Amino acid sequence: MPLHHAVLALLTRRPNHGYELKARFEEAIGPQWGGLNIGHLYQILERLVRDGYVSRSQVTQTDRPDKNLYTLTEAGEAELRSWATTAWVRVGGFRDELFLKLLGASALGPQALTTLIESQRQTYLAELAGLARQRRAHAAEPLVAVLIDAAIAHTKADLGLLDSAAQHLGPLATAQGAQAPERAQALDGTDEAGGHGGTRGSRRESA
Repeated sequence: MPLHHAVLALLTRRPNHGYELKARFEEAIGPQWGGLNIGHLYQILERLVRDGYVSRSQVTQTDRPDKNLYTLTEAGEAELRSWATTAWVRVGGFRDELFLKLLGASALGPQALTTLIESQRQTYLAELAGLARQRRAHAAEPLVAVLIDAAIAHTKADLGLLDSAAQHLGPLATAQGAQAPERAQALDGTDEAGGHGGTRGSRRESA
């Protein structure tokens, strides 16, 4: 995740020290993103200084330890402009645990698939209710509101995916469920054959 570009964006207004940047990031992005680890932030700042995108100066304080102040350089502004005006392209694919759960539930039969889908539907509906409350609470914060709107749209899309999963995976789950008695019978037959074979072997040995 290109957090270093977000740090460059925050530094366009004015120079900042680490904890100010952490607070400004969390205020600008809002609760949907989560907090920014201060240790990770300082690693980002070290990299930006090394790459020449940010300069560092020390500010003397009389009542507390000196602090480092970070300032955006011309190279940093050019890097930010190049990144911020280029379209984002997904490179990692869609890796969501839900798809693995759908695989497992389908293998267990239609009842398991229905149980998963309905449970997941209730979870998404609860998420939407929570997001609606957050949206009202952050209506006056434009960037936070946009991020919450994205979360709402994503969750609504996930709800639609459940309908698609039920439609497309239902026949597969039914077929898997129909095979379950055959698999159980085959396993029982294997056990019985093994037992019979052992008995016949014992009889031959005693003869």
